[in-house]
Amino acid sequence: MSEDSFDIFVVGGGPGGYVAAIRAAQLGMKTGIVERENLGGICLNWGCIPTKTLLKSAEVFHLLQRSEEYGITAKNVELNIEKIVSRSRNVANQLSNGIKHLMKKNKITVFEGHAEIQDKNSLKIKTINEEITVNSSNIILATGARPRELPNIKPDGDRIWTYKHAMVPQTIPKSVLIIGSGAIGMEFASFYRDLGTEVTVVELLDQILPAEDHDIAKFAAKAFEEQGINILTSSKVTEVGIEKKHARVTIEMQNKNKTEKIIEQVILAVGIIGNTENLGIEKTDIQIKNGHIITDKYSLTGQEGIYAIGDVTGPPWLAHKASHEAVTCVENIAGLKNVHPITKENIPGCTYCRPQIASLGLTESESEKLGHKTKIGKFPFAGNGKALAMGENKGLIKTIFDRETGELLGAHMIGAEVTELIHGFSIAKSMETTERELINTIFPHPTLSEMIHESVLDAYGQAIHI
Repeated sequence: MSEDSFDIFVVGGGPGGYVAAIRAAQLGMKTGIVERENLGGICLNWGCIPTKTLLKSAEVFHLLQRSEEYGITAKNVELNIEKIVSRSRNVANQLSNGIKHLMKKNKITVFEGHAEIQDKNSLKIKTINEEITVNSSNIILATGARPRELPNIKPDGDRIWTYKHAMVPQTIPKSVLIIGSGAIGMEFASFYRDLGTEVTVVELLDQILPAEDHDIAKFAAKAFEEQGINILTSSKVTEVGIEKKHARVTIEMQNKNKTEKIIEQVILAVGIIGNTENLGIEKTDIQIKNGHIITDKYSLTGQEGIYAIGDVTGPPWLAHKASHEAVTCVENIAGLKNVHPITKENIPGCTYCRPQIASLGLTESESEKLGHKTKIGKFPFAGNGKALAMGENKGLIKTIFDRETGELLGAHMIGAEVTELIHGFSIAKSMETTERELINTIFPHPTLSEMIHESVLDAYGQAIHI
């Protein structure tokens, strides 16, 4: 057993962990990191990037079905699921190797193995060949999360899939039932429907995409149903019976009546739970609530010297949230001045289904519950020249302002490429912009971004193109 000492040691190599390690190294601290699987974590290897690669293939296939609208005849278009999956895995591998390069470039010591806390300043790392003790003045836990399971429905990799199984199908299933309609559930619903699969989505609550503004969720539900996706809200799956070539799924509807469906594949998308087990947390004063580690605004846990960032600390479960927490955490450890903790209301969320969805800040109902008197602006894609040129005239941008102060409370979008537009509102909100600055901003024409301007104008009765 050998020993090594560090200023900062990071447990987990995902978008929180590897960013923390890089920032620490940039600040001159001796840094180490341990990852038990692949650098880049779930995001780069099994989440954000490879799923978007899959969705791009599905989008291309969908556009080819519409090619006549653009004056192009495409004949004998065929799907090759093996190549679609292979491309996704190749992109993931390329990025993971890129993280390895960044570790080497920044002179970060990388361990492959599993880490367990011994005390507030030391960890035991089990690699394939040995056990190593490392000492560190500061430890950052960035262990991420895993899919949540239901008590009576366990993934088996055959008929019942997690997102990992759903990303590497050997064939395109004829039918899929997805339990849960959050971002993960609706992305897979969109992917498989565009490949021709019959898709059913079951959601316990009364709207799909429960975290989204009600206008956006309503628009999305209509768009998905027009695509042929069967949506069952206020419903729950009570039983999944596994048979030789299919699953027999029992669904309890809103009226308590039960229906049965024969489905080829079931995908569990009911949220995630933090990876807090087998870390030695019981040896510390770290507190866990609802499966996630409790931290303060600078990511310090209840144990001096041990920090936690990213998905293991709870929602929002977003890679960009983890990365920014990483930087804030490390800079605070380093004693930098003017380190600003994250404001969760300023974190944008994106869902890459078709149509795309992006949001920031408060929904309309949340604004009302907090006592805000609001001004609401809405602008449809059908009023935007660039959207019409793209053949993407179905969408909506909604903005919410405080009536008294002009504060931007929230922004919510659905439609083509809105995930590339939401950052405009992110910048505005971070700078505490009011409606006046946004109204006075000049947006280029023709662009989708003009709809940002028009939605703000609409909130104040000044919209031009509707």
